[in-house]
Amino acid sequence: MLLVFYYIYFFCIAVPLALVVTILAALITIAGCFIGNAHFWGYYPGKYWSRILCFLFLIRIKVRGRENLKGKQSYVFVANHQGAFDIFLIYGYLNRNFKWMMKKSLRKMPLVGKACESAGHIFVDRSGPRKVYETISKARATLVDGTSLVVFPEGARTFTGHMGYFKRGAFQLADELHMTVVPMTIDGSFEIMPRFKKLPKPHKLILTIHKPIPPVGEGQENIKHTMELAYKEVESALPDKFKGMVRNEDQDIP
Repeated sequence: MLLVFYYIYFFCIAVPLALVVTILAALITIAGCFIGNAHFWGYYPGKYWSRILCFLFLIRIKVRGRENLKGKQSYVFVANHQGAFDIFLIYGYLNRNFKWMMKKSLRKMPLVGKACESAGHIFVDRSGPRKVYETISKARATLVDGTSLVVFPEGARTFTGHMGYFKRGAFQLADELHMTVVPMTIDGSFEIMPRFKKLPKPHKLILTIHKPIPPVGEGQENIKHTMELAYKEVESALPDKFKGMVRNEDQDIP
């Protein structure tokens, strides 16, 4: 019965307000970045858009481990990808100015894609070595003055709540830029709205920020070490029912 009342509220109040807030946040981001100071306008409208959406959808939030992060240091954050609400949790509550690393197909989303492009988020193009080099060059220019990068190294949302394998891209980028990797665990997003569901339901969202993993040397050894340790840390904060790797069927799709 409570879920029935929630869906009445969801369709009659939350969704209309969320659409308005999304359009406003996108327009503010585009206009602000066009005028200047993309460092500010590329982050804060998205942050408060995410917080408002979590409030509207009645999502409770808990964040652990912020004390593991230092001042204005730039990091490469890597997190498991449980569902659509991962975006709102990280954007709204990480409390670090950052850029997303996202699939180039997301650039085609009406208005939101343009806002992401204006904000300086990094679209990944794996069509060839030159495009990969351009991605690394853009990241190098962007990740300064405390600006960080957030990546879902699985490359796709889970179907089961379990983690898939980690792709190398984020860790290779961290190695080439000599940056510290910070693992993060998302718990609760799968219960709110897994990818095979169309409607959310209220559930607590927990973001656990683990201790940073500094580079150990460079090259393939460092990439392998960082990727394996990050995977272990992310998995450690998941409930037992979601531990153990399950390969997602669409992980290899660019």
